[in-house]
Amino acid sequence: MRVQLKGDAICTLFLVVALFTILYSQLGHTSLREEQLKGQKRPSPATHRAFHALQSPLKQLNARPTASGSKMISTMKHVKMAKQGDLSTNPPPSTPSAFDFRLYLRNKDNRKFDLLINQPKKCKRNPGGPFLLIAIKSLVEDFDRREIVRKTWGREGLVNGAQVQRVFLLAVPKNKTALPTWETLVQQESQMYRDILLWDFLDTFFNLTLKEIHFLNWADEFCSNTKFVFKGDADVFVNVENIVHFLESHDPSEDLFVGDIIYNAQPIRTRKSKYYIPETMYGLGMYPAYAGGGGFLLSSSTMKKLSQACSEVELFPIDDVFLGMCLQRINLKPTMHEGFKTFGITKPSAAPNLQTFDPCFYKDLMVVHSLKVAEIWLMWNLLHSPRLSCTQKKQVKKSFRWKMKIKGTTIGYAA
Repeated sequence: MRVQLKGDAICTLFLVVALFTILYSQLGHTSLREEQLKGQKRPSPATHRAFHALQSPLKQLNARPTASGSKMISTMKHVKMAKQGDLSTNPPPSTPSAFDFRLYLRNKDNRKFDLLINQPKKCKRNPGGPFLLIAIKSLVEDFDRREIVRKTWGREGLVNGAQVQRVFLLAVPKNKTALPTWETLVQQESQMYRDILLWDFLDTFFNLTLKEIHFLNWADEFCSNTKFVFKGDADVFVNVENIVHFLESHDPSEDLFVGDIIYNAQPIRTRKSKYYIPETMYGLGMYPAYAGGGGFLLSSSTMKKLSQACSEVELFPIDDVFLGMCLQRINLKPTMHEGFKTFGITKPSAAPNLQTFDPCFYKDLMVVHSLKVAEIWLMWNLLHSPRLSCTQKKQVKKSFRWKMKIKGTTIGYAA
């Protein structure tokens, strides 16, 4: 009897051990499958960062005013817009263009964004206001370009006896992970120079139109006492002395809009182009006359009229063309000036060895586009060197011409 009981106990123990072994193996197999599935579904680091940047709200910037009255009022309209686009049931655009026209059209009426950094006293430092306000479009990460402008042609103070002030126009960077501390850096830059204007929308190519309307609104509210405005890019060289000399003969109470004017431009229908515009967005075959965005001048009177017109004209994703539409709204024809080279100085085909990076070329110009940081610094110093001597005036206003004499007759060949 004892032997039988002992054998039954051993068998029972063996069965229990076997049962636990089977259960353990099953649990281990299930855990392994779960880990494999998690590994397959785990997003890439870039996807995780993008998802995190979209879902987590932007850290609220310091709301205390700086010594210049700057303030930080953070909202997340651009994040809300991105969420609305992601949650939409509409399919993505069928074009290879990186621009989402459907998202743009859904949100095009959203044209009021908060000012995160303001300079309300910029135009109140001098009685009567500045003679010229320089407004430069810039990206948050382009600190080096802003710094070189501050040290060269964008200096504040007296230029030929005229008071000049400066502001940079910024928006929230699209790729915030590339510069994680951008909020702190921009705030410190604003406190140091008091020339930063920052709005709460994403700084993208097609959002440059928002910079146009927000700057015009800001200028009308905080700098209505300025006589003239120069608005341009950070990669241009500007001969401010020539601009001041040109403006001295004009009345700021009269309309003035001067630049490198583009006439009879047609909308780009090539889908791979950066400037692609579908016919559903703009059905006409020709754009109105507009100024190249490298830089243009306008009077105080025109600035106020444009501010009102831009609030009435339907937003358009190309800022230069949009401003041309606003000019058309107020029935003002922009004026072409040969001193604005927003496509750079073209080298004549008949003179391939001609050096166009010559201070004597720039001496009589107003704006030259597409210069590197070092080139802006170098050109400014060359032009202001007491040793500069231009014995022969450089002509860049007209096509280059070779001249030769044949039997007393002068024949000109245009390049």
